[in-house]
Amino acid sequence: MRINLVAFLAGVGLGFSTVPVLAHHAFAAEFDVNNPITLEGTVVDLELINPHSWIHLDVTKPDGTVERWMIEGGPPNALFRRGFTRDALPVGSEIVIEGFRAKDGSLRANGRDIVFSDGRKPFTGSFGVGPSGDGRNPPGR
Repeated sequence: MRINLVAFLAGVGLGFSTVPVLAHHAFAAEFDVNNPITLEGTVVDLELINPHSWIHLDVTKPDGTVERWMIEGGPPNALFRRGFTRDALPVGSEIVIEGFRAKDGSLRANGRDIVFSDGRKPFTGSFGVGPSGDGRNPPGR
């Protein structure tokens, strides 16, 4: 009886000690490499959170309506190591983003490159994203 009580209490303790984990999916699970997209718009928010950063972009369509897109970027720590900080992309910046659209048709994309109004083009995506061998990853990757 005592062993059963100890085992039960140990099981309850383990049950309460677990932490929910968010799944991290591969690029191919969410985004379509055969559906490249180019978006031009205004930055409304930048989230530098793990496991990926997110750029929120207002894109004005030809009919004048505005769509709010979410663009997934690389992990914040990798961006920081490349010199890409929150100050590098202030709210209100006009940018062009090249990337790959979400498979589910939502207003989400995986960002590959950003082009600033002054022509700068820092790499902000995840390594190995896009068609293999396209030569667009930074040197050494």
